[in-house]
Amino acid sequence: MALLQHKFIVDYDAQRVAFENFLEKFKTSPQDTLTHAIGQISIGEDDLSDEYDFMDEDDEAHEQRRKQRAAPKLPTHKYADMLQKLADRALDEVLIELDDIVAYEQEYDEELKLVESIEANTKHYVEVISRAIDNKLPPPTRGVTFKDDVLDVIMERRQARNRDMAQQAEATNNPEMLESTFPAQLTRRYTLVFKPRTSTADKPVKALAVRDVRGEHLGHLITVRGIATRVSDVKPIVQVGAYTCDRCGCEIFQPVGDRQYAPLTMCPSEECTQNQSKGQLFQSSRASKFLPFQEVKIQEMAEQVPIGQIPRTLTVTCYGSAVRQVNPGDVVDISGIFLPTPYTGFKAMRAGLLTDTYVEAHHILQHKKAYDEMTVDDELLRRIEKFSQSGSVYEMLAKSIAPEIFGHLDVKKALLLLLVGGVTKEMGDGMRIRGDINICLMGDPGVAKSQLLKYISKVAPRGVYTSGRGSSGVGLTAAVMRDPVTDEMVLEGGALVLADNGICCIDEFDKMDDNDRTAIHEVMEQQTISISKAGISTTLNARTSILAAANPIYGRYNPRISPVENINLPAALLSRFDVLFLLLDTPTRDSDAQLAKHVAYVHMHSRHPDLYANNGATSADGEAQNVVFTPHEVRAYVAKARTYRPTVPHSVTEYLTKTYVRLRKAQKTAESKGQQFAHTTPRTLLGVVRLAQALARLRFADVVSQDDVDEALRLVEASKESLAAHEGPRRRGRDANTRIMELVKTLLDTGACRPDDEDADEEDGTVELSMRKVRERVLAKGFTEDQWTGALDEYTNLDVWQTAGNGTRLVFINAGNGDDDDME
Repeated sequence: MALLQHKFIVDYDAQRVAFENFLEKFKTSPQDTLTHAIGQISIGEDDLSDEYDFMDEDDEAHEQRRKQRAAPKLPTHKYADMLQKLADRALDEVLIELDDIVAYEQEYDEELKLVESIEANTKHYVEVISRAIDNKLPPPTRGVTFKDDVLDVIMERRQARNRDMAQQAEATNNPEMLESTFPAQLTRRYTLVFKPRTSTADKPVKALAVRDVRGEHLGHLITVRGIATRVSDVKPIVQVGAYTCDRCGCEIFQPVGDRQYAPLTMCPSEECTQNQSKGQLFQSSRASKFLPFQEVKIQEMAEQVPIGQIPRTLTVTCYGSAVRQVNPGDVVDISGIFLPTPYTGFKAMRAGLLTDTYVEAHHILQHKKAYDEMTVDDELLRRIEKFSQSGSVYEMLAKSIAPEIFGHLDVKKALLLLLVGGVTKEMGDGMRIRGDINICLMGDPGVAKSQLLKYISKVAPRGVYTSGRGSSGVGLTAAVMRDPVTDEMVLEGGALVLADNGICCIDEFDKMDDNDRTAIHEVMEQQTISISKAGISTTLNARTSILAAANPIYGRYNPRISPVENINLPAALLSRFDVLFLLLDTPTRDSDAQLAKHVAYVHMHSRHPDLYANNGATSADGEAQNVVFTPHEVRAYVAKARTYRPTVPHSVTEYLTKTYVRLRKAQKTAESKGQQFAHTTPRTLLGVVRLAQALARLRFADVVSQDDVDEALRLVEASKESLAAHEGPRRRGRDANTRIMELVKTLLDTGACRPDDEDADEEDGTVELSMRKVRERVLAKGFTEDQWTGALDEYTNLDVWQTAGNGTRLVFINAGNGDDDDME
């Protein structure tokens, strides 16, 4: 019984002609060609900018300038200009946007359904449109010279020979001569790719998950979303193989369409066939055509995996201009052709009728670009400039980090500085001083540590989230794998390598094995990973910030034992963290009621409530303080802030020196009382400098100020001071005034909150503090305005301190005597 025959229902010749007309006639709209860069002066009604003085030239020149200004508004032949650049060897990729074909069909009322045909049979239409491009390719505007590449000369000679053969075939009416021309794959110097249609209200386009790709999508142009887990090296893959016969001298070409092929050995030319000489073929690499090839493995996103399932993977092959666009750890939308690849050789005998599948990439869209690759639109840039001049952008950005989580304002400020980071410096001798900030969050269960880590990993352009118990030392650093493409032993990067130039969030830090935790030591300070495995000895870059979350040793913080016993982490690891926050869940009526209201509001409305910290601000300030930035806006602000490289001036250097000496003295006192759980080391000084540089970056400043250093010191002290209310029974029964006095005494000992012009302090046994800075520290610790005012009045009456400078200074009498003499 004969098989059923089905005639073609598509007129490919008519479609090829339509594509030729599209390439020749399509014009962009004037709206597409108008781009207004931010910072430029907008064009007025007379089409003249403010910088131009039209009185400086005559009417003729004025009219000529008007025509020049109006020229960019005219529609341009987008693809005709692209073909001219292609002929001049200025381009090697032809990007066909399907939105343009849709607009062309609507304008010219084409009823050939070009876009639907391309989306349903993409592989074939790559060849159809390539033939249309070959027919419409204009002659080059410049010839080949000795300065051009060798390949340009070879391609020019091949195209000239094809033209000569076509003219001879037409003159002699002998179409058989066309068979001896070079194949089209050899003479094309471009890669043709499609950009899928954008989503509209009539036809929404949604990226598929890996498990949603079905057999019905074979041959179609699809878009798959996933995270890149493995990216192979870029290798050349043969597209057309060229051979030379040793008997007849003929040049034989073999188009290759599969990954594997059998090279020709016997010459199939007419002369060798007639003479039965069976000439031997030798492959000519110079005359062959190779394409860059790369294989990418993408995995489903965590939110796309159903309950009880494991993530699925899909192989993506990149050719030509699509290589080197994806790095491991990137979240991408890959548009391409879903194709089968049958097994060959012994695999085919075992697989039977089974085939493997892959996606041939055409268009790649990065979801979270790196800071230096981000393009911030003009409206958002103006919004950033507006709020950066308000002076309260630091508070607003901190409250915009995980706004659904109640409280923890100091922690959110530190996480904001973690995103911004300090300035990484390269010394002349090659030594590198890191600028990335490391933060550890210690605390009771249920204080939203993991949620903060999740949020930071989503906001950061390269954020990797991992758990301590589920991460081994190899999973954090690098594993030795066998490359499936080349069958070589290669290194596959772990979580810390994937987070290079990003942030690595490690949850359950205390649950990690000690052997696995030692892999992080080198990363946190040197920011490299030294590997010596399977004959591979190398050093990998891991320029990442570490954000760790851990619980105390007994699950909850025990106030009856010392902090060192509560926090069971080695001192060598703790010293590498710039900031250690201790988040304790203490029952207090006011804070518990606010927390319950906040959580109930979030569950009822699925959004955060209006910001709760609007302490008596005016209406304008209140409106500004209630602004919550979206994660994209936070990322854009951080990207602009990271372009600055602030330096530390001489005056701030002296202030840092005095402060560091006082911190070392305070540590000695705390160690004698058993209160110290983080040692003050030279790394602490570097951490303060990094935090101060991040604060200066947030202000878009090039110089670190003394206020930046004070705020950095306040964040470093915040975690230590949180222990003050949890040091056992001896702390019970103290009133608010006593606790405020002890807090102010700590500020006095550490040298924080000094006035900006303090040089003459400690004269006559007096020490001055800035009233504004002390008040901010006291209110930040949870005390109310009334408690601060009461303590201020009580100790003023006791003559412990006095106010001076119209209430801007807090003067301590006889504070310079006693222990301070030891520091001189």
